[in-house]
Amino acid sequence: MKTITKIQGRDLRPWGTIETDEKGNQTAKDFYFRIVGYYKADRDVTTDFYGNVVAHGNVLASLIPSPDEQNRQR
Repeated sequence: MKTITKIQGRDLRPWGTIETDEKGNQTAKDFYFRIVGYYKADRDVTTDFYGNVVAHGNVLASLIPSPDEQNRQR
């Protein structure tokens, strides 16, 4: 069963979500539900959308951009 954790800013605006599966693997999605990265529990590695290793350990929440950053990209 998947669990979904909502990520929000200090002003309580939603930034995105992190979905966790039964094995502990996680998927981070931004406000628009676009995948921004993955955490592979068996390898203890965080990767970006393209599969590039970002860090050893779980730093998945840091890949979710704030809504202000998302608006600047459009």
